[in-house]
Amino acid sequence: MMPNFFCLLGGLAAGALLAAPAGARPLAAAPTLRYTLAMPAPQTHYFEVGVALSGFAQDYTDVKMPVWAPGSYLVREYAKNVEGFRATGANGQALAVEKIDKNTWRVRHPKQADFKVAYRVYAFELSVRTSFLDADHGYLNGSSVFVYPALNKGLASTVTVQPAAGWAQVSTALRAAPGSAKFTYKAASYDELADSPIEIGNQKLLQFTANGTVHQVAMYGTYQVDENRLLADMQKICEGAQAVVGQNPLDHYLFIVHNLERGGGGLEHLYSTTLEVSRTAYNTEAGYKGFLRLAAHEYFHLWNVKRIRPVALGPFDYDKENYTHMLWVSEGMTEYFANLINERTGYYDQQGYLDHLASTIGTVENTPGNKVQSASEASFDAWIKYYRPNENSPNTGISYYDKGETIGLVLDLMIINATQGQKHLDDVFRLLYDTYYKKLGRGFTDQEYQDAVATVAGRRFDDFFKQSVYGTKTVDYATAFGYAGLGFSSAPANPNGSAGATFSNRTGRLLVTGVERDGAAWTDGLNVNDEVLLINGTAPGEESAKALQGGAVGAPLKLQVRRDGLPRELTLTYRTDPDQRFKIEPLPSPTATQQKVLAKWLGK
Repeated sequence: MMPNFFCLLGGLAAGALLAAPAGARPLAAAPTLRYTLAMPAPQTHYFEVGVALSGFAQDYTDVKMPVWAPGSYLVREYAKNVEGFRATGANGQALAVEKIDKNTWRVRHPKQADFKVAYRVYAFELSVRTSFLDADHGYLNGSSVFVYPALNKGLASTVTVQPAAGWAQVSTALRAAPGSAKFTYKAASYDELADSPIEIGNQKLLQFTANGTVHQVAMYGTYQVDENRLLADMQKICEGAQAVVGQNPLDHYLFIVHNLERGGGGLEHLYSTTLEVSRTAYNTEAGYKGFLRLAAHEYFHLWNVKRIRPVALGPFDYDKENYTHMLWVSEGMTEYFANLINERTGYYDQQGYLDHLASTIGTVENTPGNKVQSASEASFDAWIKYYRPNENSPNTGISYYDKGETIGLVLDLMIINATQGQKHLDDVFRLLYDTYYKKLGRGFTDQEYQDAVATVAGRRFDDFFKQSVYGTKTVDYATAFGYAGLGFSSAPANPNGSAGATFSNRTGRLLVTGVERDGAAWTDGLNVNDEVLLINGTAPGEESAKALQGGAVGAPLKLQVRRDGLPRELTLTYRTDPDQRFKIEPLPSPTATQQKVLAKWLGK
């Protein structure tokens, strides 16, 4: 165990103070940081934030607000929601404040080591990566609300939450500050503060224990579900996730669940997660299992990303993009394990899980951008592409979630086969956890990940990584599934020819919404946003619109469209639809070796 540098420094300082001659200037007090979070008029959507800074013995201090939230790889410019920023000295007099860039305020406080800043944050975007406040509840991600001293990001702090009138609950993974006022919490650093979302209101609190750790579930919004069943199933999911790495790093955990009219998505944190779900999702078996899959995904991030992480993802630079080629591991393999955990705990039966994998493979292989952008490129360009899609995105890129899941699947089967059923992908994550998180206290490089796979498998897969991770070569699904005694087949998804375009009439007009690379529309000049006026000479209707769904290969499709306010006539020639439908099913007479691989893979 490495010695605590700050403790040693404190001990040396104390010794120096005792040895100082009479009349020597005493050492400055260590800096402290205290936040207050108020919401006196929640219907206006404004949080009021105060920060008391003490022991900052310099002429000025720069304070910053992050431009992004870890786990969501897009610069969101949170400072755009800040207003009324001001600073005062110890006796209440106004201090000079200068904004020196988009997210930094310079507070001048000569000869005043103690001062305060205050500001308001407009919070009216309810998502897992932003902050929200209205008359019903408040929710915040720290990076979008709290500023920090630019040179003291590692400084511990406290935050006191002052709920709006009539609100009785505060839910956060931050630990209570002993001996402090109600709803006062402590953070070891700004990283912990930013990584601990807060739900404020009258949310319902549920609880279960998994592997000896208490897990709270803060449920905001109306919902209908058998709570005993839900908690029992969440317990099984958490225990299944913990079984992958085999070590429990937790002493507490919090699920914040927003039950909304429309919801979907989650964001991971060090000791918590926020999930958004449709309030009716629990009413169907598919919706209920979808919630469990989402919970499994975000919970597995406790290991993969929060502790087992690429070297670029921590410590964070909150001022700019933090680039990595490894989101196909951090997100894609988290998705792979989320679904595998659901299979191992019985929420998928075997064929149901295989059908899910076949569907995911279809999503990847039927996306033209899969042949343009590699998994590593998709990861690196997440900042400019994944969160900013346009009508051409399917032609130019691939989701590192979906592609990462298929790579994880094939890599897992390759490892199991190479070790004759003794090791699997779980062991790679165990090695990464022990080596880089516990022993070295850092993230891993791209090469170190590849080396860890080789160590577990007892052989290298360098060609696989070069061609199918850093390149766009299609992975050999048939061989990988064959290791487990499974057949892999494909068939045309559409036996007819395709127009190579997608359409929507949600606005009351029939509009082109997408054009597929190298398809009929792409080649023959149909554009996104063209309004279809006539189809083979007939106004769009239920019968005529069928022609847009396909026709005989080589046959013409005559369209009149409106583009830029002017009519235009086009003729498309139906082309063979390249999309495939995939199927995975057991072979009739698997060998003993194949059965062993299958059992190791699915945890049977």
